[in-house]
Amino acid sequence: MTTTGVTTGAAAPVAAVPADAPYRDPSLPVAERVADLLGRMTLEEKAGQLFQTMVEIGPGGELAEGGSPMGVEATSSMVVGKHMTHLNVLAAPRTAREFAAWHNRLQRLAASTRLGIPVTVSTDPRNAFTDNPGTALLSGPFSQWPETLGLAATRDERLVEEHADAARQEYLAVGIRTALHPQVDLATEPRWARGSGTFGEDAALTARLGAAYVHGFQATGEVARARGLDGGFGAESVSTMTKHFPGGGPQQDGEDPHFPYGREQVYPGGAFDTHLEPFPALIAAGTRQMMPYYGMPVGLEVDLGDGPEPIEEVGFGFNKQVLTRLLRERLGFDGIVCTDWGLVTDAEMFGRPFPARAWGVEHLTPLERVEKILDAGADQLGGEACPELVVELVRAGRVSEERLDVSVRRLLTEKLVLGLFDERRYVDEDAAERVVGHPDLVATGRRAQSRSVTVLQNAADGAARLPLAAGLRIYAEGLADGETAGHGVALVATPEEADVALLRLKAPFEERGPGFESFFHAGSLEFPADVVAHVRDVAGRVPAVVDVYLDRPAILAPVVEAAATVVVNFGAGLPALLDALTGTVPPEGRLPFDLPRSMAAVEASREDVPFDTADPLFRFGDGLAIA
Repeated sequence: MTTTGVTTGAAAPVAAVPADAPYRDPSLPVAERVADLLGRMTLEEKAGQLFQTMVEIGPGGELAEGGSPMGVEATSSMVVGKHMTHLNVLAAPRTAREFAAWHNRLQRLAASTRLGIPVTVSTDPRNAFTDNPGTALLSGPFSQWPETLGLAATRDERLVEEHADAARQEYLAVGIRTALHPQVDLATEPRWARGSGTFGEDAALTARLGAAYVHGFQATGEVARARGLDGGFGAESVSTMTKHFPGGGPQQDGEDPHFPYGREQVYPGGAFDTHLEPFPALIAAGTRQMMPYYGMPVGLEVDLGDGPEPIEEVGFGFNKQVLTRLLRERLGFDGIVCTDWGLVTDAEMFGRPFPARAWGVEHLTPLERVEKILDAGADQLGGEACPELVVELVRAGRVSEERLDVSVRRLLTEKLVLGLFDERRYVDEDAAERVVGHPDLVATGRRAQSRSVTVLQNAADGAARLPLAAGLRIYAEGLADGETAGHGVALVATPEEADVALLRLKAPFEERGPGFESFFHAGSLEFPADVVAHVRDVAGRVPAVVDVYLDRPAILAPVVEAAATVVVNFGAGLPALLDALTGTVPPEGRLPFDLPRSMAAVEASREDVPFDTADPLFRFGDGLAIA
């Protein structure tokens, strides 16, 4: 009988596994296969399942075994040395073929271990415009769509499901099986840096569109059935990890809890239940996994079944009241719970110290933090690679092996249902090249970008009135000849030569620091004086159309005063924007949040209460149709 080799890292030799072990038999029920595999695992192998951290792709799709500016370990060290089988892949290589080749090399490495447990590859969003290694990744070879805010601007559940289905096809093609999204936090604090990943400020809209997103990724909705799939979670699915339970967004002064100055999550308006509202809808939609947020609730009381009680002021990933009593017991969620990244160990990123996000438990040792996370009810520790601490806890009698089995059983079941032990262990590299970035997906994504463009002010008449007429001479900064091809307009060098100006701005922000911190746009929403002066100067010489990319709200009052026409986008390339401005694909976006009139209004508002800035310049739902 053929057997596999022994490479476990355990103190004593461990028996090899027969090739015909029941867990390898696809004809057997999943529960039977899981029970067989779980019974064969060493303590070290179980501990490895409880960790999910970053992995990088080497040049040409090779496994990454060298140093990393993100502090990522060598791939073989994690998979072989630490028995880890859940990895969060970072930036994509240049081509889908390289991505797929890397995935197959990774799975062959996993297959060489004693048990041969396949790796579940996960990712942050990678089909839009954000380029932040801690939250979302630039699309690269994948089709490009508007940010989640842009999907919300369309109000179209079918489009959201189609977007998720398109991403599902591309993920499957390269071997990604867990989406570390959707993000169903409410953007009630306009300064918060994570707003672009949300569906906006309204809980009901977020719940409705978030459910469609889950159906699209997990191939359980109408779009999947229209493709001939059976509508059940399985080998054609990408598992969704909904975040950030029980709702991020109400961060004190809008600062981000990746960093110590943003750790406090506050509820001055008593709106905790509003932030919780989307999660039951996504649980009902079948989301398989849940990620609790970094935030440390301050002064929060919640009814967990016996009346309001104070919630321990520790990050939600450490919080047993929230993960066990609220999520598991009150809401009935029995899926996988994975903490947000980096709650236990300090790290270094881009050459700078990056402390663990152990908010409220900074005084605990890493060992004690792991113990508290497991006691809280989490199944996995995100962004960590220290299974030896779990082994130490079990051997010291502080955590039972039976407690590990509860989580490992969930994690192994997910792998088997996804087909990772069977037909989905490897991917077809030729097919990956065909599927990822397929022209049909790219075209649909571009059309969605155009549809999500939101017109806030349209000139009463003249050249700047939308839709822009054919034959216009346009002054546009930062564009090259040829970039407006196919839209019937001509670029000119100066405002004086133009019929209309097109100025593209981005929502303003204040720098929060170098390195990793620089990726997070926080602070004031007011445009710098020099930007406003430039808009006024150009608009004073020629009628101007101003387009503003909103990754969070902005104070648009001075722009609206100067420009003839004002539109906002939530991720739209120039071709898609021109499609919208010329009416080739009519813009139909409506604001997914209020746009405040002033920073004074923002500072006076309550972080947790939707639509709480006084007298907003534009309101949720605003958006003009163009003739």
